[in-house]
Amino acid sequence: MKMTLNVLLRTSMMIALGIALPLAFHSVPNAGRVFLPMHLPVLLTGFLFGPVSGVLAGAVTPLLSSVFTGMPPMAPIPIAVQMSVELAAFGLLAGLLYHALKMNIFVSLVLTIAGGRLAYSIITLALFPLFGLNSIPLSVVFGASLVTALPGLALQVVAIPSIILGVNKYTHHQISSRF
Repeated sequence: MKMTLNVLLRTSMMIALGIALPLAFHSVPNAGRVFLPMHLPVLLTGFLFGPVSGVLAGAVTPLLSSVFTGMPPMAPIPIAVQMSVELAAFGLLAGLLYHALKMNIFVSLVLTIAGGRLAYSIITLALFPLFGLNSIPLSVVFGASLVTALPGLALQVVAIPSIILGVNKYTHHQISSRF
């Protein structure tokens, strides 16, 4: 999708939602890590507005959230940087698979989640030496990232297709009702 002013404004609104939504979850310890509330607006951005908007929202949202709210933290471990890489991959993959490759919403979502979690695992392993940590197998980090987030992943698998299908139905109805 072309980056018009309209798309840029909508992307900005999704970034704002990505900053605001996690605030409701952070009142419960580890709820952000379990339910992944910041992922929802970024995934929606990629699916609704394409890969450029998705990458923009994914890369910027965790960093702005860290600056404005302190979550995700930048220190002692830069979780905001890890999430920025992961969410940029989410936004890119969602937009490419769904828009460019015209894949089914469910297949696109599953591949996007796997790709984003893989990006998160790779950046996590890349940061290990900076903190004096020993490297562990990629499969262990990837598996742990999936297990910890099972409730959030389940929420994504239910919510994202429902929202996208609803938006598509609504916009198609709006377009067809004009004629």
